[in-house]
Amino acid sequence: MTPAAAEVDELWAAVGDPTRRRVLDVLLDRGEATATMVAGELPVTRQAVAKHLAVLDRAGLVEGRRRGREVRYAVRAERLDAAARSMAEVAAAWDTRLHAIKRIAEAAAAAQREQARTRKETR
Repeated sequence: MTPAAAEVDELWAAVGDPTRRRVLDVLLDRGEATATMVAGELPVTRQAVAKHLAVLDRAGLVEGRRRGREVRYAVRAERLDAAARSMAEVAAAWDTRLHAIKRIAEAAAAAQREQARTRKETR
């Protein structure tokens, strides 16, 4: 696997979890927050939030900055924008594939209807 593919996989894994998406939502709403602050808004423990933040940090979606004894996390907007663009590209590619499958299925169904009509006429 190429480094770029591994990075994309890590990104998709990071945003694929509903709790991590909620962590991102909290951070987007607050601007920045500690793991304790985020946990106060979610039905998970501070330790669970810390683990989710670590995954998001490895994917480059959040950045932690130490202030005294606490670490405040904020969303890296440029990385989140890049992630959104990447996901939009994948969605567009799947839309194209699904449209092609639909055309093939419709053509096959039309051919079957035509064969059935032809068989009825030759009887």
